[in-house]
Amino acid sequence: MQQLSSSALATAIAFVASSATAAAVGTKMTTSAANCCSALESTGLGNIYYPGSDSYENRTDSYFSVSAQLEPSCIIQPTSAQEVSLIVTTLTQATTCNFAIRSGGHTVWPGAANSEPRFERHRFEVRQLTLDAVKDGVTIDLGTNKLGDVTDHGPAALTIEIYTNYVPEGQVAQIQAGSRWREVYASLETYGVTVPGGRTSTVGVAGFLTGGGNTFYTGRRGFGCDNVINYEVALASGQIVNANATENSDLFKALKGGSANFGIVTRFDMQAFDAPELWGGLVTYPTSTTQQHIEAYVDWTDNIVNYQDGSAITFWTYDPVAKDIVITAAYEDTTGAVAPPAFDKFMAIPGQATSTMRKDTHHNLTVELELTSGYRNVWFAITFKNDVRLYTKAVELHKQFVEDWKAQSPDGDFICHGILQAIPTIFSKHSVEKGGNVLGLDRETDNAVMFQVQLMVNGVAQEELGRERMVAFRKAVKQYSVDLGGDVDWEYLNYADFTQDPLKTYGEENIAHIREVAAKYDPTGVFQTRMPGGFKISKVV
Repeated sequence: MQQLSSSALATAIAFVASSATAAAVGTKMTTSAANCCSALESTGLGNIYYPGSDSYENRTDSYFSVSAQLEPSCIIQPTSAQEVSLIVTTLTQATTCNFAIRSGGHTVWPGAANSEPRFERHRFEVRQLTLDAVKDGVTIDLGTNKLGDVTDHGPAALTIEIYTNYVPEGQVAQIQAGSRWREVYASLETYGVTVPGGRTSTVGVAGFLTGGGNTFYTGRRGFGCDNVINYEVALASGQIVNANATENSDLFKALKGGSANFGIVTRFDMQAFDAPELWGGLVTYPTSTTQQHIEAYVDWTDNIVNYQDGSAITFWTYDPVAKDIVITAAYEDTTGAVAPPAFDKFMAIPGQATSTMRKDTHHNLTVELELTSGYRNVWFAITFKNDVRLYTKAVELHKQFVEDWKAQSPDGDFICHGILQAIPTIFSKHSVEKGGNVLGLDRETDNAVMFQVQLMVNGVAQEELGRERMVAFRKAVKQYSVDLGGDVDWEYLNYADFTQDPLKTYGEENIAHIREVAAKYDPTGVFQTRMPGGFKISKVV
């Protein structure tokens, strides 16, 4: 793509804004879904797909969760930040249409990254408010967003894929918002570098990074968002800005965990680093080793501060083929050290059924951790202190949930993961060292663990019932942690269900900062009302 000079870029931005404004003034505001898509066509934009076309159906089917496979009035795929800006200004100034933004399409609940006319999310007493309806929807799909104009580093930048640009000077990876991590890692491997991103290869870059981003490298480098050094953002006004430590620094911080409340990020510049092969893989065990795993994980979480180059995730998974729960552990050492002492307690657990432990690339290890697609999904995640009693209760409740679900499942075809992920204080210390984020974990003084549950089912009825039971499951774990004085008031946005309110758990100071930044950069509230999907700061009570 031809590089634009600063003056040419400014002209393009001004043209986008003025064109959309002219459309709004000279044309009656359109309300029907068909007219909304026609308004986009009238600007000269291409890559607009309608129901029934192959492109539309293929993109819809590519959402990870069937729950998220909605039917927007049209899907539009911009190829530059300027086109993203033009789409937003056209929809907001010339129509009354709502819209959604899609990056990788991995958020599992309906409406988070897709639109649908007349679609409404269910009401739950857990939140005494009606979640926004997504009506007359247009989905802005960044999935084919090609590399934009590189102005910060000039011709020294090396184009290695249509999604990722690597700048050797300073080891900067410029990543387009529509990328998935598998493309990013594969591209960067060519140069012997990587970035701290998703641990599952098909996760999208944008949602992951704006929601925080837990990685194999968090123990050493902080969350994924802490390693972003610049965001390119299309604002509701039509302006395209950079946000970094010296330019729009308030927006820079807010985007580190504040999600889609400010604008549309069109490019992430991340700090890359030299990447040797990792040592890692998956090991499976019988559930008879549950207590050994719990004790080993408690010890692991407390000792990450002493060995910051490892990652361990333990799954208790109901497998519909085995018709039973099995334990799977994902172990990774990011230096490539084979079975370093930090993993000794895990390695001593008996009864290994299978093992894929080896030295391999960052890319390949994330491909191995891929989740099963093709199901409707209901997830939740909560956090509690690093206490063996809380682990034990959570795993017991997962087992009971599975047994109860088996008893009512019409087809027996479901998956239910109960997952442990360490959240030690060293994670947030690294975040603070890199300028801070808005996640709020720096308030915590004790090591903690995140307990995530993923339920995968078939059919709308099973999804609805599943959500009711998952809410009850989450409340039971939370109440037990409160009773034992082990609760941690923090929810990870990227794993949260829409029945949760993760932004509310970020702490008063961070909530206030997100509100202020949203009001400053989106004063008319476009990303609160016209893009209702995701978690909105305006909904935090």
